[in-house]
Amino acid sequence: MGNDGGSIPKRRELVKEAARNPTVSELKATALESLSHAWTYDPLSSEPLDMENVASDWRGRLYNYESILKGLIPSEVDPEAEDKANGNDMTFSSTGIKSLRDIVRLNFKRYKPADAKSKEIWACPVSLKELGPATKAVYIVPCGHVFADVAIKEITDQEHNCPECSGPFEDQDIIPILPIEETELARLSKRMENLRAQGLTHSRKADKSNKKKKRKAGESGTDGAEDTKGRPKEAKRQKADTTGRSGGINNPMTASLTAKVLAEQEERNKRRKLASASA
Repeated sequence: MGNDGGSIPKRRELVKEAARNPTVSELKATALESLSHAWTYDPLSSEPLDMENVASDWRGRLYNYESILKGLIPSEVDPEAEDKANGNDMTFSSTGIKSLRDIVRLNFKRYKPADAKSKEIWACPVSLKELGPATKAVYIVPCGHVFADVAIKEITDQEHNCPECSGPFEDQDIIPILPIEETELARLSKRMENLRAQGLTHSRKADKSNKKKKRKAGESGTDGAEDTKGRPKEAKRQKADTTGRSGGINNPMTASLTAKVLAEQEERNKRRKLASASA
């Protein structure tokens, strides 16, 4: 290769071993690693999951509740560009979440094992099994209480009331957390089709998005300074703007968290403006 009469090595001499398909044990290890990551980190912010403030969509994916609020609040910055810049696993738009009605806040139970040296764990309140990638877990809509799958199967053979809050539920409202089987994903997709046909969301609350579209269509076809109820259109628009800013969030329990998110977002926007001005 250096004009010294040497030979050029061929491919079969460079490749020591041919590529092979992964074994079953290697595939299981990879799947467990991916599942452990999904149980530990929020895919929207890449921050550790706060199990006391975690929520789930209809697919059974886990998010920090604060991440959902940030995604729903309008921002001057393109959220998808920000997610990609931060190296997050997914963008908020890809979740399909349009309002808080599209998620369910989960209620995990803490458990202190009998061993004094052991730390508290998140466990099924019925079987006391630790919840995580090694245990198949489910939650109930709409209450959000989380159990081991085996425990819920035993309960549903006798009754359909949540063991924690006694709230009634249907079989279709038992949602697996981070499902990987195609049959489970197909069942969840079919469930959402049925709920949408009834005008309901994942949390079994009424879907207000369709009502808003119909109301906007009706408003665009009328003229004048007042609506059909005699109220000034300007005041109605201002009210719509106010509710739109919070992404339909009107629950007083989330007021403090929403205010925190807005403050962080405003501070972040100020820093970006100062950086762009100095550049």
